[in-house]
Amino acid sequence: MKLIKALLCTAALSVVAPHSFADDLPPLEIPRTPGLPYAVKSVPDRVVLTAGADPSTEMAVSFRTDSQQRTAEAQIAVAVDGPTLEEQAQTVTGTTTYFPSSNGLAHYHQVRFSGLKPDTVYAYRVKGHAGYSEWHQFKTASAEEKPFRFLYLGDTQNGILTFAARVIRQGFNEGRISLVVHAGDLAAQRDDLDHDDEWGEWTQAGGYNYSMVPQLPATGNHEYIETTLPDGSETHHLGPYWPVQFALPANGAPGVEKTSYFVDYQGVRFIILDGTAALEMGQLETQTQWLEQTLTASQATWNVVLFHQPIFTCARPNDTQKLKAAWKPVFDRHKVDLVLQGHDHCYSRLSSEAGKAAGITARNSGQAQGPVYLVSVTGSKMYGLNDRSGTQPDKVAEATELYQIVDVSKAKIAFRTYTASGKLYDGFDLERQADGTNRLMELKEPTLMTRKCTGTVGPDGGACVAEPKD
Repeated sequence: MKLIKALLCTAALSVVAPHSFADDLPPLEIPRTPGLPYAVKSVPDRVVLTAGADPSTEMAVSFRTDSQQRTAEAQIAVAVDGPTLEEQAQTVTGTTTYFPSSNGLAHYHQVRFSGLKPDTVYAYRVKGHAGYSEWHQFKTASAEEKPFRFLYLGDTQNGILTFAARVIRQGFNEGRISLVVHAGDLAAQRDDLDHDDEWGEWTQAGGYNYSMVPQLPATGNHEYIETTLPDGSETHHLGPYWPVQFALPANGAPGVEKTSYFVDYQGVRFIILDGTAALEMGQLETQTQWLEQTLTASQATWNVVLFHQPIFTCARPNDTQKLKAAWKPVFDRHKVDLVLQGHDHCYSRLSSEAGKAAGITARNSGQAQGPVYLVSVTGSKMYGLNDRSGTQPDKVAEATELYQIVDVSKAKIAFRTYTASGKLYDGFDLERQADGTNRLMELKEPTLMTRKCTGTVGPDGGACVAEPKD
């Protein structure tokens, strides 16, 4: 077990002393969620399922308990249709990390399930000091290529429970979600709420869905903690919640194994990169080489890349040049299909760097399409659109919370973007041609008009909440 100390918080948040409990804590400078709902308990909470590199045979779960539960234990069984799950359940153990926090002394546990049968429903439960949780249920991926649906979420980061939760739940309400991909900045981890409350809100926002549907998260800059050195320069280190909340595959780039990885799911290779480590921590070349190798080795029909800082920005004045120079040629060379990103707190779909008109001309002439670059946002923090937003992307939005439903089959990716209330905002189909290239088909069904602020008035008639980003 590993003791996590000063990494837990910024200077405004004190680490809990060994004898302290949540109801004895002194006032904190950072706001708390009212009512201290995230105090550690004798029953497990923050149960999050993640996929193994091969999710047809591997899954993993992380969960939190109070410090009295000293071992990581779970029971798992092939699901049956009556209340006899325990009769065939096997006990699986894992690893435990001691984690003092503002909500009390806790243990985070991780248990990996391996040797599973493909395309099979399993039930599992996890152990706390007072007993087991309820039975959760998941289905392993098929070993063969098979249609499925995934949910793509941009930054949740701010207003996680207040605002983002309804968007996440609306996405799950679309039904049949097999995976969830997160484009980073899941929590602010700096100045929005007490950090432990933020992660409590994040798991509550997804609720039991996060324990049943495997999560594929990418790190954002807010998953890192910035420290100012005596000479005035800044250094970054990964915040303490990431490695305990997500039991991710250990198949990533050397030196970035905790935050880069890939998962093969029913004909799609999902490749997750760490933009912050690339931009701020000298891990660009290592990840670029690993990206090249991982795409070269891919035998998947579709390749989807996920990371936080966008290649083409919709809010910031300049594109992310370091990532564009290193990664875009790799995407082009390997004909990556989708690049999913966050960070800009606006929406953008871009299929041609030369601009929207050039993209339309290319499609009309039958030219191959891809990669398609997406930026989206789920939480309440919003940035205004930049000067290129009117001419370069195919469609944009500002001051709008969104989720994306992506249906994948062997011949087509159907991508749909919805507003928080479930209205169709944007979408396209990527159709695989006989020569292996993609054709992008715009939707024939009606979508909402472009949502933008007009002066100080937002697209819903209230105040414009999209702030300029320089």
